[in-house]
Amino acid sequence: QVQLVESGGGLVQPGGSLRLSCAASGFVFSNYAMRWFRQVPGKERELVARISADGTTTYYGDAVEGRCTISRDNSKNEMYLQMDKMGPDDTAVYICNVLGLGRWGQGTLVTVSL
Repeated sequence: QVQLVESGGGLVQPGGSLRLSCAASGFVFSNYAMRWFRQVPGKERELVARISADGTTTYYGDAVEGRCTISRDNSKNEMYLQMDKMGPDDTAVYICNVLGLGRWGQGTLVTVSL
């Protein structure tokens, strides 16, 4: 059974940083590209970043380009998202996704506020 569990969300001040994690199980993690999305109520789910199965190729959405780093540790079946210089527009539920299996995590809430 495919499972994705996000963690690391919370309250962060504007200009601050946060590192999110996604723990995966139930599939061969190293065979699949992974993605981070974010969701704000009333808006479409937004692709934040994508990483290839071997971790060598990454893609970032325009809204986070230059402020985020996606990475993965295939030995631990984990994916990460380091976010820096955060602003109120980064407030969202961050959700991880395995590309090709149609599975999503429950998400972790990130709130950027004073």
